[in-house]
Amino acid sequence: MRGGVIAALLVVLLAGLPLAVWLDLRYVTRTELDTQAKALSTAITGIRDFYSSDVAGRVQAANGHAVVTAQYQSVTGGIPIPATFSLDLGDVISSGQSNVGYRFVSQFPFKFRKPHKMDSFEHRALSAMALSPSQTMRDVSYNGFNTRVRYVTPIIMEQSCVACHNADPNSPKRDWKIGDVGGLQELSIFEPIAPSVFSFRYLLLYFLLAAIAAISFFILLNRQRRELAEKNDFLASISQQLSHYLSPQIFRRIFSGEKNVQVETERKRLTIFFSDIKDFTATTERLEPEVLTSLLNHYFTAMSTIALEHGGTIDKFVGDAMLVFYGDPDTKGPAGDAEACVRMAVEMQAKIAELDAEWRRAGIEEPFRARMGITTGYCNVGNFGSEDRLDYTIIGGEVNLAARLESIAEPGRVVMSYETYALVRDVVAAHPLAAIRVKGISRDVVPYVLDGLRDHATVVISEHAPGLDVFVDVNQLDAVAAARARAVLENALAALGDSEGRSG
Repeated sequence: MRGGVIAALLVVLLAGLPLAVWLDLRYVTRTELDTQAKALSTAITGIRDFYSSDVAGRVQAANGHAVVTAQYQSVTGGIPIPATFSLDLGDVISSGQSNVGYRFVSQFPFKFRKPHKMDSFEHRALSAMALSPSQTMRDVSYNGFNTRVRYVTPIIMEQSCVACHNADPNSPKRDWKIGDVGGLQELSIFEPIAPSVFSFRYLLLYFLLAAIAAISFFILLNRQRRELAEKNDFLASISQQLSHYLSPQIFRRIFSGEKNVQVETERKRLTIFFSDIKDFTATTERLEPEVLTSLLNHYFTAMSTIALEHGGTIDKFVGDAMLVFYGDPDTKGPAGDAEACVRMAVEMQAKIAELDAEWRRAGIEEPFRARMGITTGYCNVGNFGSEDRLDYTIIGGEVNLAARLESIAEPGRVVMSYETYALVRDVVAAHPLAAIRVKGISRDVVPYVLDGLRDHATVVISEHAPGLDVFVDVNQLDAVAAARARAVLENALAALGDSEGRSG
């Protein structure tokens, strides 16, 4: 609402700019013309009065017998020569004006006059005009909020001027020639800037309103930006929390808009992984709930990290069981998905063996041992549920088969179907078991026990019993560590031999 009002005000202000400029220009024009008219009227009145009293009046008083002289005021019927007329006229004009001045300047004033004080501009002007009598000069100066314009023109000596000045004994220079520059006349106009600035009252009012509107708009925009940032932070926090409930691949696709959140599924060829913990029920009876919860979360965190590193989509955790599949939403093709799944399972078993030793050192007598099953086949994958509550998962007989393969696996081993083995037989070593029947699958299923990867010989020895605690991961041993492990095992074998000899 506030944004709409400010936007409407901005539109009105933009529309009012031409009107404000027109009103101000009309006002400035009227004011300037009025000021100039008053100044010229005063100047003309002063000239008329001066001419009436000092020229015409003096001639009339002398009954028509006039004498042209520089000292006309002391001579009956005397009227001023042009230079004197200009000097006195300057005093008349300047005395009646505050913003208009007139000045006659000569380098050679008559002896009874004070020397004319000239500034640098007037000296430069006289020097320049002496060389080029036809030119004029202008000077503009600024003093605070005031402007002064000075306009000078040369005074050219004519026949009457030359005759008068060369003959008058008061003239300091008596060799004048026609065309010489006898001096200069200067018209100066003084204009205060402040009144001119405030003449644009409508425009200033417009800018004031525009500034208020702009400031209000930016304040509102900044407030909305902060509110939006807070909402974004809140949504980022919520999305971060929601990400823990979804597989990262699904989470990214939903929040990037690549995947619609609606009830829909499709049939795809997937590789399915299923695992659970051997004798988990018995373990829950031995451990306190807090210890069991910490242990289980530690286990699932390690397994999830490995699954995500290999590109698996984590479907769900059901008690101690874990369901992961490959082929949706990202896929490397059937063979690539199957290989990634098998490599994930091998790394998981190695990690569990490593955790087994760690948990035993922490006081857990019988840590987790996992069984794993893998199969490849067609399943329905997508969003299942209602319009209000959805679950991204897979359904089909292959899911049951993966669970059945897991159930026949030995603790610490991986069992896969022939369909998976056929896709990865070049990269794994495996041996078959007797065929089994699985509910919901019409064919006989031949399980294959994974012995290891052909390009990565995985040798992990993990055995625990009263008086026995052995964990060896050959892949993590360098030459020095391998020699040490060999010596420890040889000493253990020798000790066992001695113990058997004494008991025999």
